[in-house]
Amino acid sequence: MKWVHCRPLTAAGLPAVLQLDQHCFGGLWSLEAYQRELISPNSDLLVLKSDHAAYRAGSDATRSAHPLIGVGCCWAIVDEAHITLLGISPQFQHQGLGQWLLLQLLLTARYRNLQRATLEVRASNVTALALYQKFGFQVAGRRPHYYDNGEDALILWLGNLSDPKLTSTFSGWYQQGRQRLSEHGWQPKPSHQQTLPVP
Repeated sequence: MKWVHCRPLTAAGLPAVLQLDQHCFGGLWSLEAYQRELISPNSDLLVLKSDHAAYRAGSDATRSAHPLIGVGCCWAIVDEAHITLLGISPQFQHQGLGQWLLLQLLLTARYRNLQRATLEVRASNVTALALYQKFGFQVAGRRPHYYDNGEDALILWLGNLSDPKLTSTFSGWYQQGRQRLSEHGWQPKPSHQQTLPVP
């Protein structure tokens, strides 16, 4: 069994998250950008860490004593959670890790009593769209030529995050997430979310 641990990024993890950013996004955020997120009271910057044994399958360039395999970021803006970053290292994609990380971001937003979540996604990114729609996100608009290559972004929204009626929905997402990880040999370690009202 491979362990995966979701936790807030710390300053000690900045070199590793920059390396992960390069693998996932081609160098989307700079060191200064990550440092700003670390000190912002309105930002939740989470990473997925793998135990060392689980990471031995990776290339020499991606091995480390404390490997990061995923990164996600969410901004709290008034009563809205704006998901700005979500990425899983390419060799660990399609194993339920993105689904698990997204759930952790939504649980964090719910803990902050934010009412809705939003994000932008490439119109052509059918894999990401399928993931977000699994969590109930719906297309609310389009930003023409949003990305550097001129591609449009779809604006996705998910409402009523703090509604008590969603507790059973979050419980279902939580169980489905654990099951998907288990199918790929992953076991989530207790994380920062353990102190939150996780189903």
